Amino acid sequence: MPKPIPVGVSARHIHVSREDLDILFGPGYELTVYKELGQPGQYAANEKVTLVGPKRQIENVRILGPVRSTSQVELAITDAMALGVNAPILYSGNLAGSGSITVVGPHGTVEMKEKVIVAGRHLHASPAEAAEYGLKDGDLICIRCGDVRAVIFEKVLVRVRPDFALEFHIDTDEANAAGVRGGTCKIVRC
Repeated sequence: MPKPIPVGVSARHIHVSREDLDILFGPGYELTVYKELGQPGQYAANEKVTLVGPKRQIENVRILGPVRSTSQVELAITDAMALGVNAPILYSGNLAGSGSITVVGPHGTVEMKEKVIVAGRHLHASPAEAAEYGLKDGDLICIRCGDVRAVIFEKVLVRVRPDFALEFHIDTDEANAAGVRGGTCKIVRC
């Protein structure tokens, strides 16, 4: 029987490109590690920025490293509503038609156009882990999480790469709905 699936709850955060990091923190600035994350080589950085939307701003939004080829802001739906920004539910890296926001750092400001999303729920897995569950990259599955307020999450995208580790990613809104603070989940029939 396959092992339980660890769940990672993702709070609002930003991934930055080299160009945007240079503007926000100064030329040549390097991110520093605050805490390693569940995916190999990924980390929460010490560095934080302010997100400014039409309605309000949210301070102390953590950057996740390492630096990426394209900047991307990931919010929960409640964050997007509070900021007054359009943040469609899309999978990471798919930014066409996404929202825009102003990002303020200690050294400068970046107007990010089509860079704001609510990340679609997804399962990371290595090829060996995916095979253990009979999954392949691009599959859509259902995962059950929680106890007293258990929820079955549908349309969970399976992402398989050699550099991934088994982990189900949901945002804070989804975790709160199911009363999940980490722990494990299991795949169920849809």
